[in-house]
Amino acid sequence: MREKENLTKLGSNGTVYKTDYDPSLLESFSNKHPGNDYFVKFNCPEFTSLCPITGQPDFANIIISYVPDEKLVESKSLKLYLFSFRNHGDFHEDVVNIIMKDLIALMDPKYIEVWGKFLPRGGLSIDPYCNYGKPGTRWEAAAWERLKNHDLYPEKVDNR
Repeated sequence: MREKENLTKLGSNGTVYKTDYDPSLLESFSNKHPGNDYFVKFNCPEFTSLCPITGQPDFANIIISYVPDEKLVESKSLKLYLFSFRNHGDFHEDVVNIIMKDLIALMDPKYIEVWGKFLPRGGLSIDPYCNYGKPGTRWEAAAWERLKNHDLYPEKVDNR
């Protein structure tokens, strides 16, 4: 099965943890249920990247939810990909958009959203959110509605 899907990370005994941004780490496999609409959700509560100006570490919970079409992201490759941001310097807003765009390029999902809940630095937390719905489908309108109403009821923040 691994050879058929061309999955190289899953089950590998020689895992290499790259610490420089590398979208080539992402791998996908075929969705056995492309006719069903369903969400796949990932939480990465130990995400780290660097501030592009100061080089200080930024910590976040990255939440990725998507409705697959023909492809799904393989979870170990996603872990390695997210880990590759460790020494990558970008603003929080850029990070979530980069993650979303890389996953769109990999899977061409029906819908995807990426939410970064960054820990406060200097007394301020930043929580960027981005989403995408495949053009020409009902998910395009769903993406707009979700974005439009995204922070209608903001959560209580207790210094995380």
